[in-house]
Amino acid sequence: MTLTNLLAVFIGSGLGGMCRYLCSNYIQSFTPRAIFPWGTFAVNIIGCFIIGILYGLFDRNNICNPEMRLLLTVGFCGGFTTFSTFINENYLLFSHSSTNSLIALLYLLASVFTGFIMLYLGHRLTA
Repeated sequence: MTLTNLLAVFIGSGLGGMCRYLCSNYIQSFTPRAIFPWGTFAVNIIGCFIIGILYGLFDRNNICNPEMRLLLTVGFCGGFTTFSTFINENYLLFSHSSTNSLIALLYLLASVFTGFIMLYLGHRLTA
């Protein structure tokens, strides 16, 4: 672990976090009264696709140095995706009513399944 690696993750995380905030709020603005957290869902799915593309490119090509890989994957994608927010939103949905529990279960399953598919598609896209 070097200072350069730490700076790469730091910069990538900041950029990813800003993009997450902007994208999530933009998407959620189209469904302001929706119970389902569309903004977080979309950001997580997009992040899975991006990281699939990146790792697909990294596995098949020697296109960038280790610091740039850290910046893009651990930093940007880590800052962009929102697992802790995802878990908190599920907890809030589960804890409020039986109707929300069904929505929470659908959100959980759709996020994991779609996220896996998008990562796979991103990885295959670079084949």
